[in-house]
Formats: sequence, structure tokens, C-alpha cells
Amino acid sequence: MRVYFDNNATTPLDRDVLEEMLPFFCEKFANPMSIHNFGNEAEEALSMARERVAEALECEPDDTIFTSGGSEANNMVLKGISPIPDGKGHIITSVIEHPAILEPCRYLQKHGIDITYIKVDKYGLVDPDDVRRAIRKDTCLITIMHGNNEVGTIEPIEEVARIANEKEIPFHTDAVQSVGKIPLSVAEMGIDLLSLSAHKFNGPKGVGALIARKEVRRKLTPLLHGGEQESGKRASTHNVPGIVGLGKAIEMAVKNREGNTEKVKRLRDMLHRGIIESIPDVELVGHQEKRLPTTLNIAFHYVEGESVQLMLNNKGVAVSTGSACASGKLEPSHVLIEMGYPHEVAQGAVRFSLGMGNTEEEVRYVLEILPEIIEKLRRMSPLTPQDYFK
Repeated sequence: MRVYFDNNATTPLDRDVLEEMLPFFCEKFANPMSIHNFGNEAEEALSMARERVAEALECEPDDTIFTSGGSEANNMVLKGISPIPDGKGHIITSVIEHPAILEPCRYLQKHGIDITYIKVDKYGLVDPDDVRRAIRKDTCLITIMHGNNEVGTIEPIEEVARIANEKEIPFHTDAVQSVGKIPLSVAEMGIDLLSLSAHKFNGPKGVGALIARKEVRRKLTPLLHGGEQESGKRASTHNVPGIVGLGKAIEMAVKNREGNTEKVKRLRDMLHRGIIESIPDVELVGHQEKRLPTTLNIAFHYVEGESVQLMLNNKGVAVSTGSACASGKLEPSHVLIEMGYPHEVAQGAVRFSLGMGNTEEEVRYVLEILPEIIEKLRRMSPLTPQDYFK
């Protein structure tokens, strides 16, 4: 059996989405910036996609700036709001952000921008009061992710946005893992800027969007120069098939969200119960309740998560781990380390991320093979519980 439990990394393209995209590859192929009828046809498709995004996220159609994905949207915010090269500035973010936030922040620090990294608790939650205390006179942006990609913890975005709004500081959230999975309203939540990526909700890869309210959009310096696409905020010929796919996918995700969420959550909880009932010395990583319905991160004590991942892969099961092999050295997830987990525990963490295409049969299969895998790895491990937690 082949089981795909890595939906936080990417999701399969929905066939209905593909069907809507297909005409824009060969038949309706024109550049939407062209003023002839062929171009107008493509421009109308972009307008429909903007309408679909606006309805899904409760924002204005013109608030949508189409990008190549979430990483570009994040970079557009951080580098577009920062006062480089004019002078000093200050940005507030959290220690558990995606690298698409943390790496641009490190780049900005090299160019004179101060960054405050807010700590999190053992569940991965940011304290809004910590954000409030970190604000300075020169704070130009606050960016806190919505749902964490590794452990699924959902941050108190509304409270942080309220604090930012009170101080008239632009507030951005990386909502790449949340859009299409849980309710999101740009208007009601007080969000100024929001990043999303289509391939996280069964849309195509290589296309995303930055939602930017008009008042903040005017302040953005473009990341790409060279044309007047996207109201002058993002030069580059439009990826029309991808944008059409994004619009269709977000419409479907929101329309079917309630049913899909209940199904995925039920499967996730079934998997969680089965693991804790059949395997000793495991623990849930992240918040029990304030968590994305797709995400189950489990720390298996006395083993390395990468070994679990490889042995599951040999059995046809795809999962992921926060560990990464760099220069031959196994490094634990920065998210788990910042949550206070010892290196030994963090290295044993495995992320199971489920999607609407998964089934009970697949969950039962994983629960059938996983206990034997963990038992085998623990027999091979030289560590004892005394060594492990010393």
C-alpha cells in the first residue's frame, strides 16, 4: 500500500482544478496585459480568480497580488516594508517561523534592520503581551505565522493584529498552512498582509498570493521591477493557468472546508489514539486543541525521527521530520528546540500531515506497521532512558 501523510509539504492537484486550468495553456493563452480580445479573455480569468480569493478570505479583489508562492509573498512583505537602504527600522517576528520568514529577516539584519524574535511556550504559542512589550518607535512591521507548518499550533493572530492596529503598525501573517483548512477573515481578524500558496490546498505549485490592504499596499516597494503587472507591485508576465487554478482551488477548499475538516480531523485523531495505545513513550508535540486539523507531530522517545521516516518509506508510507541532514550532521527542528524540547526528544519527532484524500484504511495500515518499526529501532538504539533524559 502507498500512503501519503505529508500534505503539509504539498497536496495533490485536484482534477477539477486541473480541468479549469487546461484551456489557459493552449487555447486561451494570451498575455492578460495585451489590450486585444485575446488578452481581455485572459484578464477576465485573472479577475475571476481575484473575486474567488476575495470571497474566500473576506477581503477586496484588488487586495490580491499574485506571486510565485508563499516564499515570494513573505519576501515581498519583509523587504518591501523595511526602510532599506534609507536607514534603521525594526521588525517583530517569532522564533518558530518558516525559513521563508526567518531567512529574509537574517538578510535584513545584515542591512541594518533590527529584528526581535518573540519566544514561544511549550506548545509553540506566542504571548501577545510579549509582542506588545517588544514594540518600539521605529517598529515598521509585525509578522507572526498563523498555523505552524511542523506542529500545527494556531497562533493568537487576532490579538496580535489588534495590538498592531492600535499602534498603527502593519501586521502580516504567513497563513500558507491555514488557508483553505480553517476559517480565515482578513477583515474580521484585522490582518493587513497575508501570504498563501495554492499547492497547500490542492491547487497548482508555483503560484500564490499576497493579500495586502490598500492602505498598506501603497507602502510596499516591489520585489520585482520591470513591468506594471499587479498594479505595479509585482513585475512579470502572469502565470494565467496557475492563477486560474489558485482561484478554483481556494473556492473549492472553502466550499468543502467544513466536511473536509471534520473528515481529516477524525482520521488524525484516530491515528493519534492508535499510536499512544500501541506504542509506549511517545508524546504529542504542539497544542492539543489549538492545532491545524491536518497535523499530528509525535515525538518517539529513544529513536531518531529520520530513521522512522526511512523505515516507513520502505513500507510505502510518506511522512516528514523536522530533522535535516546538513554536512553529515543530523540537526533537530528549530521549532521544537524553541519550544523547549531537549535535542534527543526533538530528533525523534515525526510529522504526520493528512489531507482530504486519505482514508481509514490508510490509517489502519500505518498503525499496523508502526509499532514494529519503533520496537526494532529501539532495540538497535544504544540509549537507555537514563541516558536519554540526562
